[in-house]
Amino acid sequence: MTRVALVTGGSRGVGFGIARALVDDGWTTYVTSRHGTGPDGALPLECDHTDDAAVAGVFEQITSAQGRLDLLVNNAWASPKGFGGFSDPFWKRPVDDWDTLIGVGLRAHYVASVHAARAMTAQGNGLIANISSFGSRGHLHSVLYGMSKTALDKMAADMAVELNGTGVTAVSLWLGLIRTELLLSLGVDEFAGFSLKRAEDPEFVGRVISRLAADPALPDHNGHTLITAELGARYGIVNNDGTPPDSHRAAFGGGPLFPPAAE
Repeated sequence: MTRVALVTGGSRGVGFGIARALVDDGWTTYVTSRHGTGPDGALPLECDHTDDAAVAGVFEQITSAQGRLDLLVNNAWASPKGFGGFSDPFWKRPVDDWDTLIGVGLRAHYVASVHAARAMTAQGNGLIANISSFGSRGHLHSVLYGMSKTALDKMAADMAVELNGTGVTAVSLWLGLIRTELLLSLGVDEFAGFSLKRAEDPEFVGRVISRLAADPALPDHNGHTLITAELGARYGIVNNDGTPPDSHRAAFGGGPLFPPAAE
């Protein structure tokens, strides 16, 4: 049976690499973007994730064509005006930063998850994976960035409660430093104190997600926040150059993730 995936925001960066890895692993892979572009082998769909009707149309198109959806990777994201503004404190930033970092970086993930859950619960299986970050644990980029990522982790935890017994799993993934084309173009050896040599390739993240989706123990992770570098180590997955990326757990205080540890 062909496995069907949707990666939102798959025209470049992390989403592009995830989609490319899924294609390489045999998934029928759809990607959304505002311009309807994606990696070779993927099926690109034009979609503005602030338009609920357009999002609904994407899921209708996929399920009509394929009859199922096995994986949703919630990756759509939009930077605030003047991405460099992340260096400014919140009171010096325009309040409409909310519209991108929360409106797209959080709300768009919820809307896509609603549609994915409808398809997946009907077929009795599937994985919803949120692209989150260590910004949930410590200050990273901005107040709103951290708020959006923390909410994604809580969203997966609470969705899991309501998905219990349906066969559908929801998780949130903490990615480390990612070796995107943009970051590599800067010509630096480290970024924010982390080595690029031990950072994650976007394709690494995709391979980890593909392996997680096939893991017989996947239901045990329902509602959990997982670290991609640690999953890669568990599954024996490495970067394109053969290096295993580092987990940033210790750098951000260590300790358990979602769900909170029971006393």
